[in-house]
Amino acid sequence: MTIRMHPSSADIELARAIARHTHPLPERISGALTWGADEHVLTALAVGWWLWCRAKRLPQCHASDHVLLTTLASVLLPHLLKAHLDQIRPDRRTVRGHLHGIPLSGRALDAFPSGHAVHIGALASAATVMPPARRNLAWAIGTVLVSTRVLLLAHLASDVLAGLAMGVALERMMRRLTGFGRQGRSG
Repeated sequence: MTIRMHPSSADIELARAIARHTHPLPERISGALTWGADEHVLTALAVGWWLWCRAKRLPQCHASDHVLLTTLASVLLPHLLKAHLDQIRPDRRTVRGHLHGIPLSGRALDAFPSGHAVHIGALASAATVMPPARRNLAWAIGTVLVSTRVLLLAHLASDVLAGLAMGVALERMMRRLTGFGRQGRSG
């Protein structure tokens, strides 16, 4: 069963404002930055870190196990949800935006949730065990990366916020499976 979702009026107004005020250079920059939250890039990084940590101390191994499993789960979750939820991407609703550099993103009805935001929410949530400066940096970088999805009109703001919340919830559930974040285990 597929559920058809509809954007809120606030989402529509924000998307229209972005389409009216966009220019090719910011769109190209956003297009490059958005790769930092792509599932393929994040999976490759998580696998690489996991392999590198095999020869490290036990706390690093546990952390890399958690990050790899969480990354894989955060890649699967949006695909499972998008198979049952249809919402049109805002880039399919604009002509003016395309004239000023907004590209087409993914499948037309796969707006909800933002997969990039699910990935970032999960990984930024895992970063909460780090010292405050690193944790805050992870969230700051994540915010920049997921904001590109709204600026590119690939997603509505609510798609991104929901994706972030889903990612955080997913990572917290994964902690129960991996034991990550328990005293002395996360390193």
